[in-house]
Amino acid sequence: MGDDAALDDHRLDPDRLDQLWQFSDPIGSARRFRDELSTTAAPTARAELTTQLARALGLQGRFEEAEALLDELGATSLPVAPAALVRVDLERGRLRNSDGRPAEALPHFAAALAAAEAAGDDFLAVDAAHMLAIADRENSLDWTRRGLALATTSADPRAHRWAGALHNNLGWALHDAGDPATALSEFERAEAAYHDIGTAEQRRIARWAVARCLRTLGRIAEALPIQLELHENGPSDGYVEEEIGELYCASGDIERARPFFAAAATLLGSDDWLVEHEPDRLTRLRKLGGLDGASTPADPGAPTDPG
Repeated sequence: MGDDAALDDHRLDPDRLDQLWQFSDPIGSARRFRDELSTTAAPTARAELTTQLARALGLQGRFEEAEALLDELGATSLPVAPAALVRVDLERGRLRNSDGRPAEALPHFAAALAAAEAAGDDFLAVDAAHMLAIADRENSLDWTRRGLALATTSADPRAHRWAGALHNNLGWALHDAGDPATALSEFERAEAAYHDIGTAEQRRIARWAVARCLRTLGRIAEALPIQLELHENGPSDGYVEEEIGELYCASGDIERARPFFAAAATLLGSDDWLVEHEPDRLTRLRKLGGLDGASTPADPGAPTDPG
């Protein structure tokens, strides 16, 4: 245990890790991790940086390069703190899940959770539970609740930062399971958590989810002002515009819905993931927006959740 404590002294400062990461820019993040590695000597800090470089490469779809980096870490004989080994399993799992192999990811996430709990690293334990909830859809609710229990009882302030994401994930799991009333409570908890500890983007997404769930509950008059406010304050992302279109349709105002559907079709049409995985959704938006010359009324009950 004393050896582990000494190794932990040479871990990468979590605040420094946050500074290096920008998840919307994996290329820039990878560059920053490489630069940091060039000036870092401590084995544990280097190992943690390497796992995050692998994660940044995975976000670019460069899975083989990322796996090779993790393989190098697994082959090293240099002593590192348990947290670095937890991160290796976490990133192996994330790579497989992102590559469309969730079943292969599960053992790595489970190993990461067990090792993080044994090491008393609540932040990484919650991360592992969160990833298990994503990869293990059948047991998503249980994994999310386990992560929430860890996050809310931890003495580590960084673990508390997971609350917003986990409440949001639990909300969607309940919503998709046909329990929108309970889901709304979770979305509201996520919004409250992000209000205290969250970015402007996280608060915006949480607010959007509350309004989206209100639409499922048929509370159109409450949902529409929220989405219109998000639209007015920007930035336009397509999801808000899509929801405004759906809400106007649900109110029977097809003409007011049409320009929002057109805007949504244009904005979401630039999303490669949606183009590949939800082409029917984009076709529908173009049709409802009048971009293909059609003027078919919208179906307010059609699914419009973001991918």
